[in-house]
This record gives sequence, structure tokens and C-alpha cells, in this order.
Amino acid sequence: MSKDNQYRITVEHLDENQHSIQQLQFELQDREDLFKLVENLKMGSGLPESEATQLSVGLRLLGPLMMHNRKHPLFIDFMPHFKTFMQNLKTTIKSALNHST
Repeated sequence: MSKDNQYRITVEHLDENQHSIQQLQFELQDREDLFKLVENLKMGSGLPESEATQLSVGLRLLGPLMMHNRKHPLFIDFMPHFKTFMQNLKTTIKSALNHST
């Protein structure tokens, strides 16, 4: 049985001089290697690197949370669409990575 990866997520609100004026931070355990997912999305999505990073992190935060709460009224209507999106994304990334080798 593999051990979960431990992450600390930090979000900072920056002022015009790039000084942190507000911060939130939380820890996350995930079975997936977030850094590998980011790299795969950067290479296979066709998105600019910063957007691929945002998408990777966002999906890894939302996906497991939704799965854990899949019967919650907030997620029940969105779940089928999210599943379809994730299947299409995985197919796209896998195909792009296979063609790049």
C-alpha cells in the first residue's frame, strides 16, 4: 500500500509591490504526485505553463473533495460533467505524451 503525499498549499494576496498582505494556508494529503501531474499537464494539454499549473492544482483540490462528497447537493448535478471532463483530459494528456516520445 502506498503512502499518501503530503503537501502544504499557500495562497498569498500581494499588493502592487509584491508584498504579502493576506495569506491562507492548508495541508493536503493526496495519493497522486502533484508535481508529476503538473508536468504532464504542461507537456500534454496545449495550455500555457502557468495555466496548466493552475488547472492541475485546481483539479487535485476539487476532484477528491467532490468524490468524498459526491452525494452532497452542491456536487450532485456537476459530478457527471466533471467525470466526462476528467476522462477527456486524461485521454488528451495520454495521447499527447505518447506522441512526444
